[in-house]
Amino acid sequence: MRVPLFLVSALAYAARVHAYAFPDCVAGPLANTIVCDPSAAPAARASALIAMFTPSELISNTDNASPGVARLGLPAYMWWSEALHGVALSPGVTFASSGNFSSATSFPGPLLMSAAFDDAMIEAVAAVISTEARAFNNANRAGLDFFTPNINPFRDPRWGRGQETPGEDPFRVAQYVFNLVQGLQGGIDPPLFKVVADCKHFAGYDLENWEGNLRFSFNAIISQQDLAEFYTPPFQSCVRDARVGSVMCSYNAVNGIPSCADTFLLQTLLRDTWGFDDERWVTSDCDAISNFIDHKFVTDLPHAAAAAMNAGTDVDCGTTYGNNLAAAVNMSLVNVSTIARALTRQYTSLTRLGYFDPAASQPFRQLSWANVGTPAAQTMAYQIATEGIVLLKNDGTLPLSKAIKNLALIGPWASATTAMQGNYQGIAPFLISPFAAAQTAGFNVTLVAGTGINSASTSGFAAAVAAAQAADAVVYAGGIDNSIEAEANDRTAIAWPGNQLDLIAQLAAVGKPLVVLQFGGGQVDDAPLKNNSKVNAIVWGGYPGQSGGTAVFDILTGKVSPAGRLPLTQYPADYVNQVPMTDMSLRPSSTNPGRTYKWFTGTPTFEFGTGLSFTQFGLSFSGAPKASYNIQTLVAAGRSSTHLDLAPFDTFSVAVHNTGKATSDFVTLLFVQTTAGPAPFPNKELISYERTKAVRAGQTATARLAVTLGSIARTDENGNAWLYPGHYTLLVDVPTAISHSFQLTGTQAQISSWPSNSS
Repeated sequence: MRVPLFLVSALAYAARVHAYAFPDCVAGPLANTIVCDPSAAPAARASALIAMFTPSELISNTDNASPGVARLGLPAYMWWSEALHGVALSPGVTFASSGNFSSATSFPGPLLMSAAFDDAMIEAVAAVISTEARAFNNANRAGLDFFTPNINPFRDPRWGRGQETPGEDPFRVAQYVFNLVQGLQGGIDPPLFKVVADCKHFAGYDLENWEGNLRFSFNAIISQQDLAEFYTPPFQSCVRDARVGSVMCSYNAVNGIPSCADTFLLQTLLRDTWGFDDERWVTSDCDAISNFIDHKFVTDLPHAAAAAMNAGTDVDCGTTYGNNLAAAVNMSLVNVSTIARALTRQYTSLTRLGYFDPAASQPFRQLSWANVGTPAAQTMAYQIATEGIVLLKNDGTLPLSKAIKNLALIGPWASATTAMQGNYQGIAPFLISPFAAAQTAGFNVTLVAGTGINSASTSGFAAAVAAAQAADAVVYAGGIDNSIEAEANDRTAIAWPGNQLDLIAQLAAVGKPLVVLQFGGGQVDDAPLKNNSKVNAIVWGGYPGQSGGTAVFDILTGKVSPAGRLPLTQYPADYVNQVPMTDMSLRPSSTNPGRTYKWFTGTPTFEFGTGLSFTQFGLSFSGAPKASYNIQTLVAAGRSSTHLDLAPFDTFSVAVHNTGKATSDFVTLLFVQTTAGPAPFPNKELISYERTKAVRAGQTATARLAVTLGSIARTDENGNAWLYPGHYTLLVDVPTAISHSFQLTGTQAQISSWPSNSS
């Protein structure tokens, strides 16, 4: 099994990691200096500190494994910790072998959490993660900044790291990150950060290793229209709106310039346009600066180091800066003052984390092992898993009848434990497999693997079929895992791997009730299962985390009614033959059928937003929505908003009536469809959503769907957003349950400007 790249890197760095410590502001060399004065401004404190560094001390602290400055009593610090869906294994995080700090709450992978469409829960999950991260830091076992979240939209189904993201829709990803960053950092730009989050990978990164195209040297050709409309909205939400403390530039180049050397991305867009100020810092992806040579952007490492530093990459996750900036200074490629600016940004961030302040005055410094893996955290990990699980097909077999006692549980995921965590995982306090959960649910379970994830051997088929024949019902647990999709490993096929479909077909022929559990992040084409009437139900479980088995079986048995929605498109298997991964365009063309639900011209196996329930819902608009809006009136009213694109358009109320027999949550999805603005026209576009909790049978709840001007706007070829007059249609639910048409009148109006890229 492939060792994840980040773990290989973590092992390589392990010898360099120092135990975390805080500066001594009472009796150490920094005592009585401005940096130790809590009443001074963070930037002034950091500037005073950095002014004490010699040039060689500046350079030595530009890498992620910073040695500190011993003569100043400044401890070493590791800038690379991870917490994608819980405090995670990484160079900056050390788990104990047993006892205290031997584990951390392991939430589901981001795709499954995103499928819940529950923003309040995302913020709550992030708050738990940051609490546990702080507790680890107080025990000298983690840093104060964490390289999370991954917010590149999941553009191509073959991408090996798509599982780390919230999905394919930039609006959904933007809302996810807005709430996640608040939970991690302790609010929107709080005076004292809880931890510092890092939004990655900026920008246009969604290819690992596909047919010889490597992320380290890939040049992503992206139009300004697609950059503005698809690739960067999550980063704008993270930076401008959530006020994240750090951003990671990516391995790839964008239009010929490596991201970590791109002044348009790192200065014009990030700092000048979105307001990423000098209290925040940019880190490279790990070893991305040395990869400038792979891009043929420079010929040697001193030029690479200078190009990145001058562009605004403040921290090198690697050793290129530390080993080469001195030569770059001597060659007059970079100024010492530019290096000092980078360090000032970093230490301003640490100052806002209370790094130089007395522990007694900081509530976050009081967190301990008692705050890790609490019962409330364990309940939350279970709840977000149940909320995200998606029911794709059901002929009434689910929930399983109480008459079913003998269960055949078959497949390579049937007894999965660590696989349920996906990648960028920590050490979970416990892992409940589907097999263990089935036993706890009271079934008499026969467990048979049958086959592997990507196996050609049929040696286990006979035992699997025999188990099915002897059972009252069959649950097949399979799909993909990190051996198929992973960092540094893209897929070339999106069909079910190995001979899993062959085994499922034989199980279906037995004639017993058959439920297929599809695990993994990126989708596999379920068409053969969807079209087989003997496959009674399909459930997508993603990477469900520490309580994944319990969450899945509580869905199967009806203890919980599913309400998750697919946060990405499930394409037919032939999609991989229709467009290369290297084609970054979204809109359909003669060589591209279009990407994501917004532009795909084919027929998906399951479309974005698909998700069934164990009950039925009737939807209707509460009150008649308006038939017309005037653009100039909307713009005039929106001028009082901080950003015009976030100004209100309208709020639509939808009555959600449970007409069935089971209590259930319901996710109301609101899309817009229009032929206004530049062609081609999107199929539809998500503009709002809300998860309504626990709607009882016979009851009606109201979903209030707020829509902004930016969500109604369209993007021109230069990347500018406009309100265009014309005909628009609101579409509610997938498939569409209700709709409403309205007109935008008046003259077109620009509501946001995309900066010029003179390069």
